[in-house]
Amino acid sequence: MARGWVWLQLAVAWLPMWALFAALIVLAHGMPFGNAALGALRMIAAGAVLGVVVYKFTERMPWPHPFRLGFVGAHVLAAAAYAAGWLVLMSLIDSLIVGHLVLVIGPGLGLFFLTGIWLYIVVAGVAYANLAAQRTAKIEAQTARMQLDTLRAQLHPHFLFNALHTVVQLIPIDPRGATRAAEQLAGALRVTIEEQRDLVSLAEEWAFVERYLAIECIRFGDRLVVQAQIDAAARAALLPSFALQTLVENAVRHGAAPRAEPTRLAITASATAATLTLTVSDDGAGVNVGDIERSAGTGLRRLRERMRWLYGDRAQLELSSETAHGFRATLRMPQLADRIGDE
Repeated sequence: MARGWVWLQLAVAWLPMWALFAALIVLAHGMPFGNAALGALRMIAAGAVLGVVVYKFTERMPWPHPFRLGFVGAHVLAAAAYAAGWLVLMSLIDSLIVGHLVLVIGPGLGLFFLTGIWLYIVVAGVAYANLAAQRTAKIEAQTARMQLDTLRAQLHPHFLFNALHTVVQLIPIDPRGATRAAEQLAGALRVTIEEQRDLVSLAEEWAFVERYLAIECIRFGDRLVVQAQIDAAARAALLPSFALQTLVENAVRHGAAPRAEPTRLAITASATAATLTLTVSDDGAGVNVGDIERSAGTGLRRLRERMRWLYGDRAQLELSSETAHGFRATLRMPQLADRIGDE
């Protein structure tokens, strides 16, 4: 949470306290509400200024686990100091207003001091609640980050294993092709190691996919026909890193690999201001969508999990297949401007 937003919340939280003090002054002294509101404003302004100090103090004095008596003692002293400081600060404010030194004691010094202690307890309680909420948010964000890193790490070995298998298969039958594939694989490996972002542009992702397809085209030769239509407007759109590669790899694995006949692989990408849509289809033998959905080892399942972590229910991965009519995967995801600054 932005620090400025925290301070704004704390400032707004003082408004009900100001209204309460104004009402108490009216009830206790029969003062007109306007005058009572001004008097209460001076009291609350002094309390709010010192509240900043209290908030800083709570940051330096985190809630102990396990609870310690020293923590209570520190806050007892801090509460007394806050009450005394509140009294002094209000007296200074009134002295500036009337033009000479005055001491504000209200209904009595003891009662005023107790009110200051009560204010301290309220401010410290709100501060600790706010800090606890921030810690919870950070823990959730770290958990999500760890989950995303785990899923991404699972995708990389899957791709590299398949690419290495391609190189090994080519060595005895096409040494030159194996050399070219190894060079392409080295470039792809460099990208997988260096890429740490969750979101990349489609242009960057497509450059990686083209390198991957170059390896597979060396392997399959004329048995793999790639047709790509990437709209210019879609190239700047953001998507999870290796998302398109996962769709393409799945199509090659289940569409082209099992067949002796040529397999046509179609890749399309389009974008609006709000949505990026990717479609990868093949005209292979088709697969059982239910088996892919239930398989824990498929890259598509890991991709779906990453999408859920990144976008919640705002993104969809739709799979469809018919026997002898190939397989189609369509990925739709929102284009969120606020995510660009997170990368």
